[in-house]
Amino acid sequence: MCGIFAVCHPAGCGGKRPEAFSVQKAHLLSSTQAHRGPDCHNSYQHPETGDILCHERLAIMDLTCTQPIQGTQSDHQVVHNGEIYNHEILRKTELKDYTLKTHCDSEVIVFLYEKERSGAICSHLDGVFSFALIYGNEFLAARDPIGVKPLYYGKDEKGRLFFSSEMKAMESICGPYEMTAFPPGHFYQPDKGFVRYYQPIWFDHRFAMNPLNLSSIRDALIKATHKRLMSDVPIGVLLSGGLDSSLVSSIAVREMKRLGLPLKSFSIGLDAHAPDLVAARQVAEFLGTDHHEFHFTIEQGIANLKKLIWHLETYDVTSIRASTPMFFLSKGIAELGVKVVLSGEGADEILGGYLYFHNAPNAEEFQKETIRRVQLLSTADCLRADKSCMANSVESRVPFLDKNFLDVAMMLEPAVKQPKLRNGKATEKWVLRAAFDSESLFWEEPYLPHDILWRQKEQFSDGVGYNWIDTLMEHCASQVSDAEMNTAAERFPHNMPHSKEAFFMRSIFESHFGSETAAKTVLKWVPKWQKNMDPSGRASAVHEQTVAAEEIVAS
Repeated sequence: MCGIFAVCHPAGCGGKRPEAFSVQKAHLLSSTQAHRGPDCHNSYQHPETGDILCHERLAIMDLTCTQPIQGTQSDHQVVHNGEIYNHEILRKTELKDYTLKTHCDSEVIVFLYEKERSGAICSHLDGVFSFALIYGNEFLAARDPIGVKPLYYGKDEKGRLFFSSEMKAMESICGPYEMTAFPPGHFYQPDKGFVRYYQPIWFDHRFAMNPLNLSSIRDALIKATHKRLMSDVPIGVLLSGGLDSSLVSSIAVREMKRLGLPLKSFSIGLDAHAPDLVAARQVAEFLGTDHHEFHFTIEQGIANLKKLIWHLETYDVTSIRASTPMFFLSKGIAELGVKVVLSGEGADEILGGYLYFHNAPNAEEFQKETIRRVQLLSTADCLRADKSCMANSVESRVPFLDKNFLDVAMMLEPAVKQPKLRNGKATEKWVLRAAFDSESLFWEEPYLPHDILWRQKEQFSDGVGYNWIDTLMEHCASQVSDAEMNTAAERFPHNMPHSKEAFFMRSIFESHFGSETAAKTVLKWVPKWQKNMDPSGRASAVHEQTVAAEEIVAS
């Protein structure tokens, strides 16, 4: 996982290109995201077009390789952030007639372009990516189907085009003019503009008609997890103790044991009694992982807000709440020498796991909302997972967002994905739980303890300890006066903050990224179908009813 920065000088009328951007200045701008790749920094500038590629490398595959990576000619170059999981297959098939020089997965991108000369090469790539390449006078940039890897696009006053893994590297140049998030599932070429290459049939909710097949769901997730164990450095798993991360951990540990390799697991909370830590401890003992627990204090979380928002490049309250524990967790992981972790992002969007999905009026609206949330992952959970981990040079991998798993899960008839009654209680993500339940496995050993498999959803920011959000809200309220709050509509007309917490976060964001274009790159995470618009899972009536029922049983 890395950081990329690129500058393109598109030919205008008469084939004239803008004045070449300084490669020294490009180096300086790219270095603002050096946390994404502390192992190596390199660049290339085309001698005729002036196009520039810069790369900050976090070495994961082929540790001696550097980027940009050259193709068959010196002016065929690529920089890539992400992982191409089918690179070995591509070397033996599509690229069997080419002589590749490294074992780095990124190398296949430039050679595929040499062969096909089209942005359609993105459809051949099984993995996650943002990349930019130069092929003589041609330029191409692209982002993976769901937007697991971040990428921004901008234009300066001279008409030069900029592409960067993080907005901070280009805002000073493009902020006054044009800057936006690069759309997932698209490639860009100056003569074609943005072209969508990824448009699966499940984008249309009417085609979700496949009957329930638990084994296909289970097999797809197992394969998605196995391919994400590709690495030349140690791998760990983020283990919150919830369903999604616990399943990924269980699948991973089985495969690592088969390979004779250990697996570290990591969890975090305010203290040893945090809901996630208690559950994660139980899962780790059950799986036999080398488990590590981390704690952070509320005071540390609040003190870190300014730094965190600089890394996240968002003022979305949900993302900031959940990224705080993830930031401290990845910091601890990095200090242990682990560079790659598997995580459970995406399952709640795909399968309607958030508690507000209980309130969907019907199956059709349920399906529409899962599609909408998956299409917005690049603005929410993917952004959070990538940037809060890469702030500490740790790569996160997300098996649930595998293209094949998406095809299987999103094409299911929506009625079977909706919360189902079990022991008198409506349970979200029933399909996923049932796929790995002992009743579905027959002769196999169980993947998880029964109470973990059927544990109700806790959003990450809640599960680390409820006091985190409560105290954060109180702190933010104390920092914003009523008079200041009354200026919200005038000061922040785009995405106007509706709470003092949101106002406070927005103020910090503005101190880092002052342009209106920067503010417009952010989308807010808002639940549907519930009266309380606070994004915390505890705001859902479903959670309140569950807690009340548990208290009655306990008494």
